[in-house]
Parts: sequence; structure tokens; C-alpha cells
Amino acid sequence: MIREPKVAGAPISWGVGELPGWGYRMQPDRVLAEMKEVGLEATELGPPGYLPEDQDERSELLDRHGLRLIAGFRAAVLHDRSRRALDEIEQSARTLEASGAEVLVLAAALPGESYDRDERLAPADWIALAEALVAAEELASAHRLRLAFHPHAGTAVAQKEDIYTLLETTSVEICLDTGHLFLGGADPVAIARDAAGRVSHVHLKDVDARLAGLVRDGELSYAEGVRAGLYRPLGAGDLDIGEVVGRIQDAGYRGWYVLEQDTALTVEPAPARGPLMAARQSLEYFRRTVSAKQHITAVEGGLNL
Repeated sequence: MIREPKVAGAPISWGVGELPGWGYRMQPDRVLAEMKEVGLEATELGPPGYLPEDQDERSELLDRHGLRLIAGFRAAVLHDRSRRALDEIEQSARTLEASGAEVLVLAAALPGESYDRDERLAPADWIALAEALVAAEELASAHRLRLAFHPHAGTAVAQKEDIYTLLETTSVEICLDTGHLFLGGADPVAIARDAAGRVSHVHLKDVDARLAGLVRDGELSYAEGVRAGLYRPLGAGDLDIGEVVGRIQDAGYRGWYVLEQDTALTVEPAPARGPLMAARQSLEYFRRTVSAKQHITAVEGGLNL
């Protein structure tokens, strides 16, 4: 029996970012309503405080829009033991557990409030990072969550060599984010092949390769790149999203696909405009891609369609 993939959205696709000064924030009611309107089933949490901190208020808001909360992102400094990163992670884990979420997505932040740092970890830092990930996995499990480590631009695990070091020296499951992998110089298709069995969460982005090159070279900051259109609706950029999805599906992935095209806004979009249009385009492309993959699989398996 062929199962339909589970598809969710994220507030960052509507311009709601965790960095100070990122841009205009649309209100949760409109963001969640538009997620539901385009046909998404669930959402990620967004930055701390975006959805109501109170569990009952958060549940009422989600229920009103017919959406589940399935995951949340947290960036914490993991390689510096003095930072008490587990306290920050605990806060996110409690919130996610209270709303019945499934995955805590964790990135290894560098100090500061941007994603523009390019800093290599020393061997001792890698040891501290690995120890922190074991503790974070245990904490997540205690809150009935899976931990998905997120290689991310401007963090301690961003570049291709960092990603493979992480895969070789830890057993942590990963959040496969096609955009951040590409921005770090890795091939998302290769990572989907090499680490398919360790993928526990997926963020799907398409990327403008020219703008990605400018961000890599330091000619644009990360935020400037996003504002210029670094991330594109699925099918409108330069990545082979279909091949990534096909590889991890073939490896047995049955988790959530989060359609996440980070954006930054300056004003409230007009009704039926703005991020809603990009989200609809991405979901339509994803469904076409999955349908084509399922048809090929069925034919190869000798099913009678």
C-alpha cells in the first residue's frame, strides 16, 4: 500500500524568523489560516513566543485552524559547556511535548545573533558537541520527542566537511534541509543517499544557485540573500527536489516533509498575495513530484494501476 507523505508548513515561510530585526511578522491567525487554505496538515512551532506560550491558548489556536504542531526548531551553543545549552533545549522540549509534537529540531549555534559566522570547531569542541548531542537526545526522548540535528548556515555545523564529520563521529539523526545543505557546499542528493537511514525530519527548500554563491562568497549576508530570493518555491530553483524525495522515500522515510522557503517581509501582504502564493506553488510541485514517483514505483513493482 502506498502512503501519502505527511506535509507541513513553517512560520519562517511567512517571514517569521528567530533573528532580531529579521522583518515584519504576520500574526499567527493569518499565517495558520493560510497554511490550512493551501492544504497543509500541520505546522512547526516558529520562534519562541510566536505561538502562545500557554498550552491551552496554543491548542485553541491550532484547533481553530485545524492544524497539528509537529516540530520546533532550536539553535543552541552546544560545543561550549559553560553555555548550559540543555536548559534552552528543555524549554523547547516541554512546549513541544505539551502540544503533542514529534520532533525537536536542533542546530549547533555559534555565539551572536546572525547566520554569517564561518567558524571551524577544534577537536575538543567536536568532543563537547558530541557529548551535548547525546544529552540532548536523552532529554528529547524523556519528553517523547525525536531529536533531529539540523546542519544550518552560520552555525558550527554548516559546511560540507562539517556535515560529514558529524555523520562520521556521531550517531545523531538529522533534519535534512535541502537549502542549508546546498548553501554549505554539500549535494542534497548525496546526503540523502549517504545518510538516508538517519533522516528523521525534512525541510524542503529550492535554491537560487547564483544567490547562494554570493552568500557563500560573503558578497551578501545570509539575511540579504533571503530578502533577495535565495530560497525559491519548490520547482522554481536549481535543486533536484524530486531526486532527494525519491531517495529518502526509497530508504523508508515516513516522517514529515516541511515545505520551508524562508522569507523576510517588510509589510503585511495584501490578501491572497505574498507567502501564500509561494506555499501553494511548493505544495502543488511536491504533490506532482510524489505522484510521479509513486507511479514509477507502482509500475516497477508490477501493480495494476
